[in-house]
Amino acid sequence: MTMSNGAGGRRRPPTIHDVAREAGVSRGTVSRVLNGGHYVSPAAAEAVNAAIRKTGYVVNRHARSLITGRSDSVGFLLTEPQERFFEDPNFNVLLSGCTQALAAHDIPLLLMLAGTKDERRRITRYITAGHVDGVLLVSSHSGDPVAEELREAGVPLVQCGKPMGVRSKVSYVAADDQDGARDMVRHLLSLGRRRIGMVSGPLDTPGGVDRLAGYKEVLTEAGVEIDERLVVSGDYSRASGKAGAERLLAQAPDMDAVFVASDLMAQGALTALREAGRRVPEDVSVGGFDDSVAATEAVPALTTIRQPYDRISAEMVRVLLAQIGGEDPAAVILPTELVKRDST
Repeated sequence: MTMSNGAGGRRRPPTIHDVAREAGVSRGTVSRVLNGGHYVSPAAAEAVNAAIRKTGYVVNRHARSLITGRSDSVGFLLTEPQERFFEDPNFNVLLSGCTQALAAHDIPLLLMLAGTKDERRRITRYITAGHVDGVLLVSSHSGDPVAEELREAGVPLVQCGKPMGVRSKVSYVAADDQDGARDMVRHLLSLGRRRIGMVSGPLDTPGGVDRLAGYKEVLTEAGVEIDERLVVSGDYSRASGKAGAERLLAQAPDMDAVFVASDLMAQGALTALREAGRRVPEDVSVGGFDDSVAATEAVPALTTIRQPYDRISAEMVRVLLAQIGGEDPAAVILPTELVKRDST
C-alpha cells in the first residue's frame, strides 16, 4: 500500500504516522514496537504489526541509525587472500548460513575480504568507524591483530574457531577439531593401517594445531611411534594438499594411509597418489576433514569428518546478536561426526 500525495497523483511510501493512524495508537507506541516492543501491551503490538503489514511500511534504516547509533548491519570478515574465498567451499557455506540466520532478524550481512596487511588496516578502520554493529570473523591466524584491535575498540566480535594469541576474551564458535581428528585416526587404525601420514592445516590456526594434536594423541595411545617424516603441513588449498602428499611419499614411501586436514587439500592428495601409481583405498587410505562438497566430488568419494556448518553459522549469529545486545563474550564448541565413504 502506498499513500497518495494529493493532486499530482504521485505516491509516497507509507510513514510511521500512517502506521500509527492505521493501528489507532500513538507514534511513540509504533516507535517502541520497532525498537524491540518494550513497554508495549501485546494488543497494541499486534495492532502495530498488522498495520505495518497493511500499509507496507518499511523501516528507514538510515533514520533509525541516527537515533539508535547502530548501523543495523553485520560484517562477515575473512582474513584470507581473495582467491581462497572462491576456491574453498567452506567459506561460502558459512557465509550462506550466516546470511540466512541474520535474515530472520532483518539484518543484512556485509562480506569483507582482507587478505593483506593494507586490506586489514582499511577494513579495521571502516569497522571501528561504526559502519557495522558487529563482526563474524572467519579464518584468523595467530599474530593477526584484527581480533585484538576490534575488541580493544569495543566492537562486538565472534570468531569461527578457537582464538589464538588474543589477550582479551573473544566470543567464538568452533567444531571440536581435536576430537574429530581422533575419530579419523582411530578409523584408519581399525582398518589395519599403521604408517599413517598427515597433511595438517597451517600451524598458526586453531584447526591446524588441534587436528594435528588429535592425530598424535591417538597414535601414541595405540603404541604407534610418531614419525616426523609422516607429518607435513599445508594451507588448506588443493595445491598444498597435493604438494604435501608428494612430500610424504618421498619421505615415507611405505605410507599406507593419510589423514588430510581439509577435504580440499585431500582432493590434491588424491591427485598426487594417483600420479604416483598408488591406488585408493587399496594401497593408501585417505581421510579428509569438513564434509564439504569437495568430499563428495572427490574420486573416490572421501571418508571425512563432518563439521556442522549449519549449527556453526546459527550459533555465531546468535552469540553475536547477544553480544550486540550487551551480553558478555561466550564460547560454543560443537561435536563432529565421522562420515565413511569410498576412500578408506
